[in-house]
Amino acid sequence: MAEKTLAERDLAVIWHPYTQMQTALPPIPIVRGEGAYLFDENGNKYIDAISSWWVNLHGHAHPYIAKKVAEQLKTLEHAIFAGFTHPAAIELAERLVKLLPENQKKIFYSDNGSTAVEVALKMCFQYWSNKGQERKKVIALKNAYHGDTFGAMAVSARSAFTAPFEKLLFDVEYIDLPSEANISNLKSQISNLKSEACAFIFEPLVQGSGGMLMYEANHLNELIAVCKAHRIFTIADEVMTGFGRTGKYFASDHLNQQPDIMCFSKGLTGGTMALGITSCTDQIYEAFLSEDKLKTLFHGHSFTANPVACSAALASLDILLEKETLENIERIVKQHQSFKERINDHPKLKAIRQTGTILALEWQVNGNSSYFSNLRDNLYNFFINQRIILRPLGNILYILPPYCISNEDLAYIYSKREEALEQF
Repeated sequence: MAEKTLAERDLAVIWHPYTQMQTALPPIPIVRGEGAYLFDENGNKYIDAISSWWVNLHGHAHPYIAKKVAEQLKTLEHAIFAGFTHPAAIELAERLVKLLPENQKKIFYSDNGSTAVEVALKMCFQYWSNKGQERKKVIALKNAYHGDTFGAMAVSARSAFTAPFEKLLFDVEYIDLPSEANISNLKSQISNLKSEACAFIFEPLVQGSGGMLMYEANHLNELIAVCKAHRIFTIADEVMTGFGRTGKYFASDHLNQQPDIMCFSKGLTGGTMALGITSCTDQIYEAFLSEDKLKTLFHGHSFTANPVACSAALASLDILLEKETLENIERIVKQHQSFKERINDHPKLKAIRQTGTILALEWQVNGNSSYFSNLRDNLYNFFINQRIILRPLGNILYILPPYCISNEDLAYIYSKREEALEQF
């Protein structure tokens, strides 16, 4: 009897995310990673042009991160974080507080991007409850995506992904992406909610899953300023944009007005393992200090502040702050800009968008341009056949590479994008 392949073994026991298992092609078995590449069981090499769902900052199997993780595993693999602490969690919090906008003073650990958002929302809701006031409305941007747990879904755009749970989600006031044309109206919308709204949540500068939609920092500054004037807390979901993706350490570094709460995951550990962080101001933290134990923030996870994950994050932070990494980020930004200028007037493109290391091409389409469109599947399969991992968002094809990617690999990706433009 022939030995089963990895794909056959997978399909016998695994249910994959965002996948219609009845019609999906068998998964590609990846057995090794190195730098910007992933290798399948047959030795085929793929360029990971989307950093494996935006998490991998410095390349796969990075030796420095592996060394630090191995050292931590030999010292302490985990410890309960209620009533206890450990050096890696303390050091990571200390270093992040110094790197984040100066109003961020406290770090709350969780285990992924969705839960980092859940924590942020609970902080805002309970802040007002602890103050004896009722503010339950959340303001969010249209086309937002903040995660797949219930609170995170509730503040994300209503879509096919949230439809089965529609009646279970709390009410949210959605506003348009800010622009010169609508900024006055948006400020009025927020002002009208001043007695009801507890928080305004946003993906700063770039809406990732919504289609790599981009907007200006100065317009976001104006909305944050209005929120501050009306004591509406602002939550910057930097799960995707954090740690260099927009050309600065954080997208919020492009702003003059700073958020009250920030959410991180994905690149936090350099893509090594799951970890989530929610940072906040002293004002928010102090609203939970009380002799009354019922004013405690009742949120936690079994693997809160896992020492191995914190060590991976510390190692990733070391690499991020190196001169070479900052030069690589700048290099990728310039390469993207050159390619963007080269194809800027292509008749098949509706738009080309770039913020930092994120570059998105939006195809002109007649008819279905959604995540479930044939164009999306055709583009995905085309690039897989070229040994490039890209995951189109409907008619939007983006690149968000690890910082170690070479100019040669970028040039290859760009050339194949031009081929795709001629073919589809």
